[in-house]
Amino acid sequence: MKLKHKLRKFFRKKRFSMSDPILHREEWSVHTSPAALLGSLAAFCVFLFLLILIFVAYTPILNIFPGYRTEAERLNDRLVQSIMRIDSLDSRINDMLTYNENIAMIMQGKTPVLPSRLGDTDTTALDKTLIPPSQLDSLLRLQMESDGDYSLSRTLQNRENKGEAAFEFAVPVEGIITRHFSRADNCLGVGIQAAPNSPVTSIDDGTVVDVLTSAETGITVTVQHFNGFLSVYRNLSQTLVNRGQALKSGQVIGYNAMHKAGDKTNPLLELEIWDEGKAVDPEMYIVF
Repeated sequence: MKLKHKLRKFFRKKRFSMSDPILHREEWSVHTSPAALLGSLAAFCVFLFLLILIFVAYTPILNIFPGYRTEAERLNDRLVQSIMRIDSLDSRINDMLTYNENIAMIMQGKTPVLPSRLGDTDTTALDKTLIPPSQLDSLLRLQMESDGDYSLSRTLQNRENKGEAAFEFAVPVEGIITRHFSRADNCLGVGIQAAPNSPVTSIDDGTVVDVLTSAETGITVTVQHFNGFLSVYRNLSQTLVNRGQALKSGQVIGYNAMHKAGDKTNPLLELEIWDEGKAVDPEMYIVF
């Protein structure tokens, strides 16, 4: 009964008023209960908490809180992560280039050397430690140098007998061939007349191994392809690739140079294709 009486008293409205002691009259009054006052106080506390939360979340005042990472620190973390990813990608490209060089040395009967790290730097150097040929390397060379199914000489002979190339590459630029391949004239590629500043694309998947600039041939880009071929693009006015960059077939590597009106004696793009250190006719591999 006492609890019931206390609850009824807690919810019973009471009159609160303000009086003027001089004039002896009531200035203001309100009827409310203790429960209503407690509910109003709780609602005000919730509103105040939400207001402070919004103010902290959407204003720079959050940066002065102890233990909270500022925007500059978060930006620095993202920058470090990006550098680590770039470093990892560069390491993978170097490993791929080293692998290709070692395979080429093995096929030439040479012994590759073992790369080693110098100190704590990222520089990869050769310590001249020889890698002894394994039994698998010897078997691979034996199969490719013999007359079996994997013979290189047999593959080249079949290609020459058929008068066609075993591989077909993409066209690097839309244009007309104005100079053909000729060993007698020391022309180791083809000259392609195209519109000025036309995009020049890679003829196949591969990796950029060299980017050179000269006054005579403009910018020259050399790409190593996974099937052992090497493509060289000369007389570029601008390049979009760097050494060690992986390329996809048809990816733009640069733009061909400008030329004088009506001048067709100097082709805008010179394309060379090399196979096992020997220049081959690009028209055997590309349908222009």
